[in-house]
Amino acid sequence: MNTEGLLAARMVRLKSSAIRELLKHSKMEGVISLAGGIPSSALFDFDGLREATQLAITEQPEHAFQYGLTEGSYTLRERITELCQERGVVANPDDIVVTAGSQQALDLVMRAVVNPEDIFVVERPTYLAALQTLELAEANILSVGTDGDGMIVDELAELLKTRKIKGVYLVPTFGNPSGVTLSRARREQLVQLASKHEFLIVEDDPYGELRFTDERQPTLFELSKALFGHADNIIYTSTFSKILAPGLRLGWVIMPDWLLHKVAIIKQAADLHASALSQSIAECYLGLGRLPAQIETIRAAYKKKCQILAELLERELGDVLTFEYPKGGMFLWARFREPRNCAEWMKKTLEQGVVFVPGEFFYADNPDHSTFRLSFATATEEQMHEAVARLKRAL
Repeated sequence: MNTEGLLAARMVRLKSSAIRELLKHSKMEGVISLAGGIPSSALFDFDGLREATQLAITEQPEHAFQYGLTEGSYTLRERITELCQERGVVANPDDIVVTAGSQQALDLVMRAVVNPEDIFVVERPTYLAALQTLELAEANILSVGTDGDGMIVDELAELLKTRKIKGVYLVPTFGNPSGVTLSRARREQLVQLASKHEFLIVEDDPYGELRFTDERQPTLFELSKALFGHADNIIYTSTFSKILAPGLRLGWVIMPDWLLHKVAIIKQAADLHASALSQSIAECYLGLGRLPAQIETIRAAYKKKCQILAELLERELGDVLTFEYPKGGMFLWARFREPRNCAEWMKKTLEQGVVFVPGEFFYADNPDHSTFRLSFATATEEQMHEAVARLKRAL
């Protein structure tokens, strides 16, 4: 059968996630992975999850095993609003759609707002899977630079002098892959530009709870409400994957009314609703009141892991590379002091038995081949010592 022409044209340029491909290598015997942004299963609250699962299937089986609302369980949405309020994101349950992870939230939103060739601006570098959703929506993706204070909003302001854009996507707090956080001044500048030029901001916040200090930057959603009395052009998304368990596949998106019902229609067509059983488990878990202590456990563990990896890199490889010290999240972004193709270098590191993610995959354009991303979330202290030694040998 001649299958030429059967695929949609938009699928031709869509590429598989480089990280998913790299994870195949991480499953090989003897390979230490610093690649995927995978939470440490050693930190999962299995006792709490077990109790919540038991409650879900014994006390509310009619909800756990039945069809539900496309927008998600109302009780779960109520509990999400309580969680978000602690982050400065004040919303109502009716402002929320529960999704199959925040990845689905990004896909639904981009499908709802992007016309082919609409301009969406991202950070350079940015989250790889967000680039995939934008490519699938056939957006015209442009990028602006990033430094130690996050997205360089001045570059965006210059771009806006000549181009009309549909929106900006960013991870402003402990970004993926950069690990950096957008400064307060730049947050205010970005929100003001969005209001003046009438573009959307998609604020992706999977790591905001994973901070290593007491410092907390306001969300863009929060700033917009403070400055303008509304957040009609801010779309806020987050997930339970990094603070509870990714296997639940639960995230959420908070949207203005003009968009929410359109996104709900797309979700209804995609999968009717997020897993009712997962929603019941999350709802019961939040009801147990165990999440705050669980988040503190994760923060402390990741802070220690980050310190170990950063100190090892500084001591063993500090003469050849540089990096920003993360204040939270799961990633450390490094750059060689001299030009080096990290994708080519990884062929040698694989021979040594260690895998990371070359930085070039996180760029919409103008990739910096001398960069790479390391995740400190999953590896043990012993594995990180060995991994850095192997990276050094591969040089």
